Amino acid sequence: MEQSSTERASTERASKVRASSAQPAPGARGGADHAPAFTVLQLVPALNEGGVERGAVEISAAITAAGGRALLASAGGRLEPALRRAGGELIRRPGFDAKNPFKLPDFIRAIREIILAEKVDIVHARSRAPAWAGWFAARAEHRPFVTTYHGSYSEGFPGKRLYNSVMAKGRPVIAVSEFIAARVMEKHGLAREDIVVIPRGADLSVFDERLVTPERTAAIAQDWELTEDPRPIVLLPGRLTRWKGQGLLVEAAALMAQDGPLPFRIVLAGGDPYGAFGREIEERARAAGLSGDVSLVGSVTDMPAALALSAVVVCPSLEPEAFGRAVVEAQAMSRPVIAADHGGARETVAPGVSGWLVRPGDAGALAQALREALALGPDARAAMGAAGLARVRAQYSIAAMQAATLDVYAKLLARR
Repeated sequence: MEQSSTERASTERASKVRASSAQPAPGARGGADHAPAFTVLQLVPALNEGGVERGAVEISAAITAAGGRALLASAGGRLEPALRRAGGELIRRPGFDAKNPFKLPDFIRAIREIILAEKVDIVHARSRAPAWAGWFAARAEHRPFVTTYHGSYSEGFPGKRLYNSVMAKGRPVIAVSEFIAARVMEKHGLAREDIVVIPRGADLSVFDERLVTPERTAAIAQDWELTEDPRPIVLLPGRLTRWKGQGLLVEAAALMAQDGPLPFRIVLAGGDPYGAFGREIEERARAAGLSGDVSLVGSVTDMPAALALSAVVVCPSLEPEAFGRAVVEAQAMSRPVIAADHGGARETVAPGVSGWLVRPGDAGALAQALREALALGPDARAAMGAAGLARVRAQYSIAAMQAATLDVYAKLLARR
């Protein structure tokens, strides 16, 4: 596959970082004993499925490929095999996922011991609870401290802003979108030069429509029990939780059903369909007469095939997404997207070019966007999908995210 100019630049930048890292940088190690050129300790509460965890694994792969050593302190979880495949090393710390301030001194002590025993060069925190311990430990041992500000953290009770503020103590702070960078400056008073925006990305070696065989899409259709339903699929991928907007999509579909039978099938992919919110969604669909139009299919093991099976992907989050990887992955699969007009989606969706941005929480606006998307002919839909893919290749690949993060590490090593 031919690379875009941006992809080539990202690859060249990563190669330069790797080449420089292969030599002992100031404060780093390397030489005839083949010791790692540098060691990064990432801090993640647990290692289960999620954007924070996936990002940690992806950066572990980049560190290893650059000749470094990728350590990850965590309570562990389902992504441990993925971390091992990436070349990362798990340092298991039971209770690391607990938000217990009385345990903070113990965690600080544990991280200081890791820093010294493993000759850690950089501490990179990705979540608030372990970040507090990491910040104190890194200061005590005079190590660079980096944070990735992943979320649009709420401040619903007294002291929450202080608790969140640890994610603004990195130098630099890596923000996953310009939206998050603006929030960090507004909420914590950081200067723009202390923030590096590195968007999360789609894995273009996985999310590639050309790699999805008919057998894979057929298997998904059979698993969803949709082989006999010829209607186009409107897919909402994401955790089954209220703020992701599943209820809003059902409400929009109910408005459309007032004009006649629904001309598409809704698939809600993710989460536990038998939990309290899943049962609530099923009841809302039943009350609207949509029981045969809405499927809650739970977690999906082959998301590229699920996206390939869909006609339109909807991400109508009620609260702003810090970035919104599902929006980018859908565009990587050449699918038009409809997203809420706030948060990271404003950066990743080009309205009228790669998809639609609709007023958050507005079922009528979502219904109108669905009408327009499903009215597109094959050529117009393909053109919109191609535009989305081009944007992802140019700006939102994992390779670009990895290269930019390695650049951050290289600059910190050079300062040391």
